[in-house]
Amino acid sequence: MKIICLGRNYINHAKELNNPVPSKPVFFFKPETAILKKNEDFFYPEFTSDLHHEVELVVKISKVGKHIAEKFAHKHYEEIGLGIDFTARDLQDEQKKKGLPWEIAKAFDHSAPIGRFIHKSELGDLQQLSLGLKKNNEWVQQGNSSQMIFTIDYIIAYVSQFVSLKIGDLIFTGTPEGVGPVQIGDQLTGFLNDIEMFSFKIR
Repeated sequence: MKIICLGRNYINHAKELNNPVPSKPVFFFKPETAILKKNEDFFYPEFTSDLHHEVELVVKISKVGKHIAEKFAHKHYEEIGLGIDFTARDLQDEQKKKGLPWEIAKAFDHSAPIGRFIHKSELGDLQQLSLGLKKNNEWVQQGNSSQMIFTIDYIIAYVSQFVSLKIGDLIFTGTPEGVGPVQIGDQLTGFLNDIEMFSFKIR
């Protein structure tokens, strides 16, 4: 399986990082080793001193496809979950200044904690999904899928023009504004439509 991540898919998040708002989806990859499941503790990496949380809707691919038309994209996923795209912001900034790829800041082990998944039929309008993250029981990120620049179906159609999608692949769909640093001892709890999806500790 592979993890496909959308960058800058919420206008206000792009603005808070002084990034241009994209006219086409921007995506990158994380390896399977980035996954962290079952609310296991996350251990703060030694190679960064500025680790940021980015909570995101996660789509699980349920049907193989390539060159998928947007109108058929809904047939390629059944479940939606929530995850965090951890970012070593200091490493990312260094790479950006040099014009180099920044997977080193995104693709490290356990950089993609995920919670449980819910069948999309239980979630109502997929264009009105609320998502949020609490750090130590205080809201730090809150957003809604209506704020996404590119919808889930559009993302699937676009990405599949370049990369074949396989069963079990995960698509992280971008983060709303409010990203920020985490520290050892923090508790992160994610919500989708007010349903708790994950909760884990930073060690």
